[in-house]
Amino acid sequence: MIFKNLQQFFTHSTARSVGLVFAADSLMFGSWVTHIPHVKTELGLNDAQLGLALFGLPLGLLAMNPFSAGLIGRLGLRNVTIWSTVMMALAFVLPVWMPERWTLLLALALVGVSVALLNVGMNTCATHIEKEEGIYIMSSCHGMWSMGGMVGSGLSAALIAQGVGPKLHMTVAGIVVALITIFYLRPGISKVPEGAKDAVGGSNFVLPGRDLLLMIYIGLCVSLCEGVAFDWSAVYLRDHLGATLQVAALGFTGFSLTMMAMRFTGDVLIPRFGERNLLYGSAIGASLALLVCIVATGPVAGLLGFLLLGAGVALGAPILFNAAARVPGLKPGAGLATYATFSFMGFLAGPPFIGFIGELYGLPVGFGVVAVLMLLAVWAIRAVRL
Repeated sequence: MIFKNLQQFFTHSTARSVGLVFAADSLMFGSWVTHIPHVKTELGLNDAQLGLALFGLPLGLLAMNPFSAGLIGRLGLRNVTIWSTVMMALAFVLPVWMPERWTLLLALALVGVSVALLNVGMNTCATHIEKEEGIYIMSSCHGMWSMGGMVGSGLSAALIAQGVGPKLHMTVAGIVVALITIFYLRPGISKVPEGAKDAVGGSNFVLPGRDLLLMIYIGLCVSLCEGVAFDWSAVYLRDHLGATLQVAALGFTGFSLTMMAMRFTGDVLIPRFGERNLLYGSAIGASLALLVCIVATGPVAGLLGFLLLGAGVALGAPILFNAAARVPGLKPGAGLATYATFSFMGFLAGPPFIGFIGELYGLPVGFGVVAVLMLLAVWAIRAVRL
């Protein structure tokens, strides 16, 4: 059943193209995060200063996300998805070139703007392919996102070992992803059902109701866990567990590997076991994984913790993005834009917050705060109508 679903996904040209957009987004993210320790050292930043600079990304996202669905309605879902992918790839080149923390913050803000637009666009594409064609692809698309992060961070670790500098790596990666999007992915994206564009219409950010608020809280907790792996896995393994730069880069690779494996099975698991049960498993599993990271005394145990964390949070995003797109009374674009505006803040604003806690009390305490918040999400999972 799982292999049949994956075969359907990879042989469906439109679904595959949308999935590759997810992968491109995460490939650039994964490439960037492995260079954060280098940037921290290069600019002479402590944890709090790095956390402040990293806050540029959520600032950019906050500025753009409320307008994303409206722009999609005006410019077209296909065009926005294609060109925001190009913009995202090129924007990710900038941070490693910045000479000090304030320009780093501005560069990351530009990344946040492009990611906000792309995030709503690609998830709306996946939602409407499912609706128009009666197939399950959302979890597989998020599996492609995890695969992109794994490839990006794994390749980066290999390049670091070979002495390739971050500036050369990110510049080449950004240009290649932009060209692939324009010349290879654009034909597939152009086949996204017209209903996707019509459904988005002129919809925009809306004030969330009870169920959307509960989804946002759960999503915030899931995104916080993802942000821990993205922005702090390499730093934590290097600075606190004594890993080399190459080994530290593998923390995110392992996280992405287990997340990818779970997400590629998600389109079969979700209908079989139910969204609520799988969200319960996500909350408990992620909390236990963070505990493993906290009590780890060496790189091997730390890597195990990040492996478990990837499996724990894997299905949270595909379940919640789909649920936000079908909130009664809201157009899918509006539900997605509103959910993404708040929940993605956990992914982007959480790591800077952890940085400040880390500077005052140590990163294990910051990880512990995230674990507690994730356990509290069990109440929200029980109360939300899915």
